[in-house]
Formats: sequence, structure tokens, C-alpha cells
Amino acid sequence: MSKISHIITIDPDILGGTPVFKNTRVPVQSLFWHIENGISIDEFLSDFPSVSKEQAMEVMELSGRIFNSPDLLHLYESAA
Repeated sequence: MSKISHIITIDPDILGGTPVFKNTRVPVQSLFWHIENGISIDEFLSDFPSVSKEQAMEVMELSGRIFNSPDLLHLYESAA
């Protein structure tokens, strides 16, 4: 898996600092919105051709690693 900075950009000059897929203006949240609404990753990629399948899959892998991390409790506590 790549470093997060290789797949996601957070820059105040790009969509006000919203996390986007690197080298795009596509918010990462749009991938999760598609999935939450029953829209396939392939359709997401069709809707946002500037995002590569590898980027989308790496974001999904990263989210899985976060929620399976033994440190999730610390993340939860700091965000609560």
C-alpha cells in the first residue's frame, strides 16, 4: 500500500482543504457516498475518470485498515 500522501491531497487551496484524490479535485467522500448509495466502484470511476481504480482501491484498503486498527479507540476518543 502507498503512503496516504500518494493517494490523497489535503490542501486549503483545493476545495477548501477537503481531502481529494491526488492530482484531482474529486473529494474522497464522493467514493464513500457512491458506495453508501449502492453505486458500484466501477460506476464511481465512470463518473470521475480522473480517479484511477488503484487510487479508489487504496482508499478502500486504507479505510479498512483504520477500522481494523487496535489504535481505533484512540482515534475515536480524540474525535469524540
